[in-house]
Amino acid sequence: MQKILVIQTAFIGDAVLATGIVEKLHIAYPNTAIDFMVRKGNESLFTNHPFLNSVIVWDKTKSKYKHLFELLKQIRATKYDIVVNVQRFAATGFLTAFSKAKKTIGFDKNPFSFLFKTKVKHIVSNAQNPLHEIERNQMLINSIASGEAMKPKLYPSNIDEQIVSAYTTDSFICIAPASVWFTKQFPIDKWVELVNGILSIKVYLLGAKSDVAMCNEIIAKSNHKNIENLSGKLSFLQSAALMKQATMNYVNDSAPMHFASSVDAPTTAVYCSTLPSFGFGPLSSKRFVVETPIDLACRPCGLHGQASCPLGHFNCANNIKVEQLTYTLFN
Repeated sequence: MQKILVIQTAFIGDAVLATGIVEKLHIAYPNTAIDFMVRKGNESLFTNHPFLNSVIVWDKTKSKYKHLFELLKQIRATKYDIVVNVQRFAATGFLTAFSKAKKTIGFDKNPFSFLFKTKVKHIVSNAQNPLHEIERNQMLINSIASGEAMKPKLYPSNIDEQIVSAYTTDSFICIAPASVWFTKQFPIDKWVELVNGILSIKVYLLGAKSDVAMCNEIIAKSNHKNIENLSGKLSFLQSAALMKQATMNYVNDSAPMHFASSVDAPTTAVYCSTLPSFGFGPLSSKRFVVETPIDLACRPCGLHGQASCPLGHFNCANNIKVEQLTYTLFN
């Protein structure tokens, strides 16, 4: 049986978007064993994934490079026919280049790309030439599975669906208010204003355990009587299953947006310092992008979020009107 390894050991959202490659490879090679390598912490996204033979986990927190060499030994022993590296960093380039796979594929910006059998130009998306990440990823496999890029997809289990069914007896919306980066995160007071403007519908706040305090603050400051903090209570797949049933999901430019895309859940994505033209926008059939209506010379202030507004005013978020968000709920 032919064997393919897909490598994406970046953050949660990146791993989700890379599932579009898995979808496409499964269609092109339905009888092939497809393995997926992710960083430790992201493996639960792929529990019982129907198209994956196995999930390989790289633990970057403990003996990072010792584990890297152990992974290389494992990869070589598996004797992959094809290794597809979605990342541009040296560590995974090393694994790809020395995997002994018959065909190795990766982006030209990877430091080890000179050793790949196929290297693909990495194109940066911008407003003039927008290119979504799933389209950029598709370029990697055009030589083995051509055609349009496929959307990312996660597969919550029947048990995941049963667990969240307790929350879906009435209409509801989900809000994932947090982000690792300050300048990607819609301000707390703005989220409070949003929930106070939709008092007639149930609200669930989603996030990790680290987001519990933030979500509790939103609840404490709001007048909403039917709002519940589910941060840290649901797994990634359970969160995706719940979002799928929501009337609307409000998210930042962060991983929960990609969860919503992966189950085709209705999405309103709020962009503060970053731009959807960077190539990481929502992909659901029903999707809205909310941004400041005022052109700002300082936006974007970088390709990624920052720990604080470089100019101290955070106008890219503060100029967004909550009415822009409530509009999407009723249209």
